[in-house]
Amino acid sequence: MGVKLYKKPRLKNPVMLASWPGIANIGLIAVDTLREALEAEEFGEIEPWDFFYPQRVSIKGGVLEALEFPSSKFYFRKTGKQDLIFFIGEEQPAGGRSVYAEGGMAYQIANLVLDVAEKFHCRRVYTSGAAVAPIHHTMVPRVWAVPNNRDLIAEIKKYENTILMSEIEGREGQGNIVGLNGLLLGVARKRGIEAICVMGEMPVYLQGFPLPYPKAARSVVEVLTRSLGIEVDISKLDRWAEQLEQEIEDVYSQIPSEIKRQLEKLKQVTYARPAEPSPITEEDKKRIMEDIDKFFKKRGRGID
Repeated sequence: MGVKLYKKPRLKNPVMLASWPGIANIGLIAVDTLREALEAEEFGEIEPWDFFYPQRVSIKGGVLEALEFPSSKFYFRKTGKQDLIFFIGEEQPAGGRSVYAEGGMAYQIANLVLDVAEKFHCRRVYTSGAAVAPIHHTMVPRVWAVPNNRDLIAEIKKYENTILMSEIEGREGQGNIVGLNGLLLGVARKRGIEAICVMGEMPVYLQGFPLPYPKAARSVVEVLTRSLGIEVDISKLDRWAEQLEQEIEDVYSQIPSEIKRQLEKLKQVTYARPAEPSPITEEDKKRIMEDIDKFFKKRGRGID
């Protein structure tokens, strides 16, 4: 059991982009949007038997015909400049205790992904996910970035609409990346492969609801395409985000008015002029996070 390759494409200076489901599926939407737009070709998979339970059982004529598992597939695309490898996982190997990867299975699958990266001499790996933040849903989401190598910091600081997670106000250089996004970064560093995790911001008050957030995925796609020097049509993401606006407004309307008054201040926050005094203090942000947490717990929807 392990990686099964259907073909071995000859790739030039490739970069890998890897993603799994997570909060609002921001990273998965971003990477899969690129894969689809570039019409990347499937060339391999991680065999599922050691990592996942079957999603369903196919029965024909009263007899079990097949077990259907979450897929974990590799794709490639030649671009003319640098080639791309995509890894798209339908599920993280969580062992039934969490939606995020944990334990030995997670470490094993991270190594299998990087085995493919090394086999094709990938110079870099990108992972992508969500950054839950005290922002308003009418704002353009920023992208938080975490590299596994200090030499990448100068490059990341040139990315538009992007901030190093360690430099976010109030975090004191600390942060947490759950699941395979964080694990892959660490395993890649151990192997000497440079890697960057890019995370699209989403409002804290939306994470308790089963809604995707393509607006943040769009910000991630913009950062990745500029970094990779490619162009793709992202109008599909724009249409999807517009379609979800009413659902998001419905969620927002359920928030108690006293909390909503604090959230409205977030509309005035600007990232372009950080020297100006913010309309919302770190104490305000902390109180909003606590109030939102209590609100969801009271509704029986705890925040991950």
